[in-house]
Amino acid sequence: MTVPVIALCGAALTYPGPPPVAALLPCDLTVHQGDFVTVVGPSGSGKSTFLNIVGLLDSPTEGCYLLDGIDTGRLDDPARSALRGRRVGFVFQAFHLLPHRSALENVQLALVYQRASRRERAERSHEALQRVGLGHRIHALPTTLSGGERQRVAIARALVGRPSLLLCDEPTGNLDTATAAQVLDLLEELNAGGATVVVITHDLMVARRGSRTLHIRDGILHEPAAMPS
Repeated sequence: MTVPVIALCGAALTYPGPPPVAALLPCDLTVHQGDFVTVVGPSGSGKSTFLNIVGLLDSPTEGCYLLDGIDTGRLDDPARSALRGRRVGFVFQAFHLLPHRSALENVQLALVYQRASRRERAERSHEALQRVGLGHRIHALPTTLSGGERQRVAIARALVGRPSLLLCDEPTGNLDTATAAQVLDLLEELNAGGATVVVITHDLMVARRGSRTLHIRDGILHEPAAMPS
């Protein structure tokens, strides 16, 4: 049995008060390598808290979180940051690309703190851009790219470090319907190639793209029972 990528065991997060706010109630979740999980819920439901825990931006105040079998609660802040840098690739609604750097240079920035030569960084970044269908636009500036192309650069940047988990926060929020569908198609292709993908969204149409869909409301995370075929 392989070690799960994500294992939440009674994980919860309460922000201190006064009054204390229970942002995520105790939950259990297992995500295996190659899963495509979507997490859907309205604004204020606890989606951001869930993302912050899974992305190692916050630690649960109750229970535990294992990433690739590593008990993250036992790590100090520098070790947790290092683990996040190695194991989690983030894709956000805002593309966060440097406007005066090329697509290739934006992707390379994700490797600055890894022990890789300049040549290796360039080769891996080119490979990541090819993987998302932008091998022909490596020298383009973000200002010359469409919204969908900029999100593809952001996905390449998330992939270049070869993370265990691709964690996407409203990745289609700034895109029109047709372009959003193309980005979701790309995430499905990456998942079919072995990537473990978790997408946080408020959009039910996006949520339906996952092979598993979790619902969160009022800090309660649950996975509806699958309908019989």
